Amino acid sequence: MDLSSVRWVKAVALLSWVGSLESANILMVTMGGTRSHKIPFLALGQGLVLRNHSVTLVNAFPENSESPDQTRSRPHPRVREITPYGLVMYVRNFTDWDLVGARIRGEDPVPLLDAIRYGYQACKAMLSDTQTQHLLHTRRKFELLIIDGAYPECALGLAHHLKVPFMYINTVGFYTQSLSVAGNPTPYAVTPFFAYPLSDSMSLVQRVHNAALHVACGMLHWIMVRWFLNGVLRTHIHPGTPSAYEISKNVSFILQNGHSSMTYPRPYLPNVAEVACIHCRPSKPLPKNIEDFIQRGGNAGFIYVSMGSSVQTANTPIHLRKLFLSVFSRLPYQVLWKWDDAIANELLPRNVMQSRWFPQQDLLGHEKIRGFVTHGGLLSLFETIYHGVPVVVLPVFCDHDANAEKAVRDGYGYRLELRSLTEHKLLNAISSIVSNPRFLEQAQKRSNLLRDQAETPMDTAIFWTEYVLRHRGAYHLQSPAKDMSVIQYYSIDVLLLMLAALYSIVIIVNRLRRVASKLQNTLSYKLLVKSKIN
Repeated sequence: MDLSSVRWVKAVALLSWVGSLESANILMVTMGGTRSHKIPFLALGQGLVLRNHSVTLVNAFPENSESPDQTRSRPHPRVREITPYGLVMYVRNFTDWDLVGARIRGEDPVPLLDAIRYGYQACKAMLSDTQTQHLLHTRRKFELLIIDGAYPECALGLAHHLKVPFMYINTVGFYTQSLSVAGNPTPYAVTPFFAYPLSDSMSLVQRVHNAALHVACGMLHWIMVRWFLNGVLRTHIHPGTPSAYEISKNVSFILQNGHSSMTYPRPYLPNVAEVACIHCRPSKPLPKNIEDFIQRGGNAGFIYVSMGSSVQTANTPIHLRKLFLSVFSRLPYQVLWKWDDAIANELLPRNVMQSRWFPQQDLLGHEKIRGFVTHGGLLSLFETIYHGVPVVVLPVFCDHDANAEKAVRDGYGYRLELRSLTEHKLLNAISSIVSNPRFLEQAQKRSNLLRDQAETPMDTAIFWTEYVLRHRGAYHLQSPAKDMSVIQYYSIDVLLLMLAALYSIVIIVNRLRRVASKLQNTLSYKLLVKSKIN
């Protein structure tokens, strides 16, 4: 059977199972504090809408705040969005931060305690909002709830209240809390902490550090849920709402935003599937003004520079902006620079175009791109791998360090630290990823690995979403490990029992030896006495 016949058979099979499933009402909720969390949800939501499902997405980022790239490529009919005003305002105030400045000063851009505090305060802001309360008490019936695996606890209360099966999109690829609670193995020895520059090959000291980070984060998370968030759920949903931890154990399926070609190979249970780059797509023609600017550079090509949507570059120190401008002016390439605050044309070098927005995937897929300077956000690195472009990474916060470390280890990235950044270092890094063919070769190798899959990430995500719908939760995929304590899961009780049994055997043997010794001494004495008498 040739390739075209195989594709035809797969298409017929796909239509058969799609046609057998009635359209469903699906509710999606992401509590992520940056717009990047919304992108995988929109991608999957649009795919499900094209399957005739009705999708409602609750998030903190109104449609009018999106980039043109998100809105211009959206198919119709569209995903219905709900952006509770209370949640929107809380997230805006919480994220009015100077991430780059804090990183340069050597401060923690988002302290761990603030990240923990966000979990229950954002929950309170959302659940107390009138739009959310209307959603809670609406008569509209939902068949499935899809939740962000980062900060899922608040939405778990909705799942219990609406009495529907739920699944995760685990948007932060290196975050393992939601996987672990569901019973998935996450051994610390090969699972680097999501917010630290470690890999899956660690020394003894690194493994100690890694384990300590996992345990500390887990304990703080438990305190947040047990002492604060559960009370928010019981106040705003129902007094009898179970603990978020108890609800979370019942997750039907997890769509993991990762792939072995870009994150790390991991042991997954049957209710986990990797869907990294679900939002990635081939490039489209660029707007004329951008294309004309690129062509003015001739065959030298261009560099694209962006610090993503979470880093508000308008708040960054002035000296960093000057550093960038000085380096760009010395490059033999055109430079497209995404920067939030407008810069006067007379201050821009002739080879630099600056804007608050650029169509990132269309640039990364352009034939004349030579390199990408990025903050190291997960979606940005997914896109650069998808299009096979080498990168210079300037990590800022959260998972950026772990993402940067992986890019360096895989050979397609060059990592720089903002605190010690100089013109020479940045210029050298950009020149290296362009002039050294090794970086491009490794980027294209990773791209081939990512694309070499039996199905696209979107097909995989839609299949498993509809699988959960067809089987009303697909609870047969769950592992009993989710109901085990740490002592049971790691067989610590078995080990203790075996040690106790061994200890008991040793005690019994020693006592028997003492008894035997006494009997032997007694018998020897009697024989000695008898021999003397005789």
